[in-house]
Amino acid sequence: MEFQELLKFIEIESERLRKCYSNIDNDKLILAQTVKLTEELGELCSEVLAHKSLQRKQKLENHDQENIQEEFADVLIVTLILAKAMNIDIEKALENKIDKINKRYE
Repeated sequence: MEFQELLKFIEIESERLRKCYSNIDNDKLILAQTVKLTEELGELCSEVLAHKSLQRKQKLENHDQENIQEEFADVLIVTLILAKAMNIDIEKALENKIDKINKRYE
């Protein structure tokens, strides 16, 4: 998948969410997305622990190795939706951050 395709999906999904939550203002939607991001990050952390067999036995018995891929995707999608809701130019933000990181190694 190309990055532009992902951003187009984020645009579509953001509109879907706005329609689903038309009764709340943008500030509350941002707060809801922030909480959702925390939820998804927690699920990713749980999957990482299970992937490394660092969960309790009961969780490991119910663990599906494919879940970790979905959890990474969930974190990325929710992060991009949150950035869009906050009018962040994510492409520019990524470019700036990558430049900053690269300069550390010059």
